This record gives sequence, structure tokens and C-alpha cells, in this order.
Amino acid sequence: MTTIGVEEEYLLLDPVTGLPVPLGDKVRGAAGLGHLVTGREVQCELLQAQVEVATPVCGTLEEVGGHLLRLRHALGAAAEAHGCRIAACATPPVRHGHPVAVTDRARYRAMLTQAPQLVAEQLVNGMHVHVGVPSRETGLQVLNRIRVWLPALTALSANSPLWDGHDTGFASWRTVIFSRWPVSGMPPHFADIADHDRRVRQLLDSGLISDTGQLYWQARLSARYPTIEVRCLDVQLRADDAVMLTGLVRALVETVLAEAAAGAPALDCDQELLQASMWHAARHGLSSTLVDPAGRQRRAGEMLYELLRYVAPALDASGDSRQVTALVHRLLQDGTGADRQRAALAAGGLPAVTGLILAQSTMP
Repeated sequence: MTTIGVEEEYLLLDPVTGLPVPLGDKVRGAAGLGHLVTGREVQCELLQAQVEVATPVCGTLEEVGGHLLRLRHALGAAAEAHGCRIAACATPPVRHGHPVAVTDRARYRAMLTQAPQLVAEQLVNGMHVHVGVPSRETGLQVLNRIRVWLPALTALSANSPLWDGHDTGFASWRTVIFSRWPVSGMPPHFADIADHDRRVRQLLDSGLISDTGQLYWQARLSARYPTIEVRCLDVQLRADDAVMLTGLVRALVETVLAEAAAGAPALDCDQELLQASMWHAARHGLSSTLVDPAGRQRRAGEMLYELLRYVAPALDASGDSRQVTALVHRLLQDGTGADRQRAALAAGGLPAVTGLILAQSTMP
């Protein structure tokens, strides 16, 4: 069975004001003292109001869900010990009028020098799914083939509609914020692994990026692990929605791997159409349409059922079909995280949004 691993980023919020608080080092330190967290499972992030977790390598969705709940609870307890709470939302509903402190790492200090305003506004949290691949060459084939589905995954994961106390009009404002870095957005199509490596080396040699960690494409080959890393997802309010997305991503990777091995032609479309499709998905989430690889607008629900149909054999083979399908149907009924945040805002204003986020961040 293809291995999987998940990284999640969380905000640290004041439970009363909902404002981000710069307590990342303290919360990580307290979490590391407990018996629930080991090794590098809890990591620092760019800003001190953020923390990141990484699951071990997993074989099943049950393992992923168990680790995410364990890590969320461990961090939640550590945060409460320091008077704050973890928030699994991809943007903060409200912010301070001044920047949050940058974590004291050489890489982060260099980023602050390079782009101070971008760093100040980098209070955004993603979910990254790593899926094991046999080699970098096959990983590149996966990267080329899954690009057409990244907008649908972004729409499904949308959980960042609010910024500075108001609705941005975007379901995933995080996607827009992250698109401002030099190398970001949709990954390009690569002819082969030599083409990929040559183009990455050119970016490094030019000094436009300092390391491969600054390849902020929405999917990429991991530089550290034998995986493809899907990065287009907003962090999820509930852990089981994260599990659902993990199952979909793995099934998508396994589906295109099988197609590549069989010599089947790849679905693809022009870079500018993919980029515009991603913007459209970030703008509307599941509330409107999505753009298919042929450039046609289709109802979002129709596109998601097409995705489920496409990956159904892989879901069946891994035994994930019933769980993933049920969670997708629940999400279509209850709405994305963006939909739920907007409903809370309409019902009770920003305090209700904060209450929703803090309550659901440690739920199954």
C-alpha cells in the first residue's frame, strides 16, 4: 500500500479576542515535554503565532486520523497551559495592527529581509499531503498528471474566507496570499526529470530563491522524502476532513501512477488556464462552478463526483472508498470550512467565528 504522511499548520489565538499570539516557541516546548509527542512531530513555522505538526509515515487513513488527533490534542493542551488555543484555520479572522514576530531562524530572518510585507501577512496555514512514489522520475509523471485536479482539491479544502475582520469574498484567501512569492501557484509541466532539475537549478543559481523549500508550487517533488507533496490545501477545521483529503490525494496519485505505467495519455491543459482555474476555485470554493481540463465551467458538485469516479478503483483497492465517500458527501451537505465560518459570522459575528474555529480544531 502506498505510504502517506500529513503536515498541518495551526495558528495560536487568544481565546477571548481571537487575535494571534506570538507563543510558538513556548507552545512547542511544552508539547515536546509530554509523552504524546516525539521527535520532529512538532516544528516551528515562519511566524511565532504558528506551529506545525508532521505525522509519521502512515499506511492507512486510520493511522493518519489517529496521529492528527493525538498531535492536535497535545498541542491544544500545551497552548492552553500558556493561555492560548490552537486554531486549524487557514487565515486568522482578525489580526493585530502590527506584525507578529518572526521565528528566530536564519532562513526566516532572510525571508524577512527579502520581503518584509509578505512575511508580515504570512499568517496562513496549509495542509500538505506526502504520498510515496517509487522514484523521482515517476514522481515527476505524477506531478505532471495531477495538475488538472489541483483546483478541485483547493475548492474542496477552502477554509480561509476572513481577513482583518471581514469576508474577503474568497473561499481560500490563503491561496491568494501564497501566490505572491516568486515561485508559487500551479507547478509547470516538465519534459522529464532532467528538465525539472535544470529549471530548479537555474532558480537557485540566479539567487531568486535561496533553497528548494522556496519552491512554493501547489504540488512539488519533495526534496527531503521520496514523495510527491500536494500543498494546495487549506488546513482543515476538523481532523476527519483532513483524513478525507488525504485519502483523495493518495487515490489520485495511485490512479495517475497506474495510468502512466499503462502508457495512457495524460490529461493536461495550458498553464494560463490552470492558473485562472485555481484563482476561480479559491474565489468560489464549492459555491459556484469549477473549470474542467477542457476549459468548461461545470457545477462544483459535478466536478467532485467526477473526481470520485476517477479515483474510485484506487479507493476500493486501499479499502478507503466508504470512508472517503461518506466524508465527501458530509462536506457537500455541511459546507467547507469557509462556508461554516461564513455561517458563523452571519449568525453571531466574529466571536462566533472564533468559537467555531477553536471548538472544531480538536474535534475528530
